Amino acid sequence: MIYHGLTKLLNYEQLRNAFPDPLGLASHVSLILILFAEIGCSILIIAGHLIRLATIPVIAGMIAAGFVVHARDPFSVRELSLLYLGLFMVLLITGAGSLSVDHYLFRKKEWFSRK
Repeated sequence: MIYHGLTKLLNYEQLRNAFPDPLGLASHVSLILILFAEIGCSILIIAGHLIRLATIPVIAGMIAAGFVVHARDPFSVRELSLLYLGLFMVLLITGAGSLSVDHYLFRKKEWFSRK
């Protein structure tokens, strides 16, 4: 997702007024929101920090891309956004793994008592 976000960021001036606006806000606002999801939330997901919270904006962006923006396009165009949607849904359900930042920050301490 970072790759897709960085290509949008590098072409920000061209996309600013031409970016699809499925929410009815404005093109540049929709572009900023998807940049936050694709770059900011992807960095959190890669680091393994706040996985479940970070997947929500990405899932919302993939739902908008797959079912609203590309609704009339052939499946081959929608396929990538739907694939990402499925993968991020799995991350939402499973959460962070044992090598994540969240695991080290929020793991339960085991207290062994001597009898």
